[in-house]
Amino acid sequence: MAKFPAAESRLFKGKFVCRRCKSVIRSTNMKIISEEVTCRRCGSHAFKGKRKK
Repeated sequence: MAKFPAAESRLFKGKFVCRRCKSVIRSTNMKIISEEVTCRRCGSHAFKGKRKK
């Protein structure tokens, strides 16, 4: 999708999608793994990385 590294990092680096309500949240990997981040919409702690199509 992205043709150069700067665009790819801007689109995908540090973005995670809530597994329940599909809202996108930007955070670090360590905070997602240790479950310090909650979803703004539903309050869930379950996230996955943003998919590269």
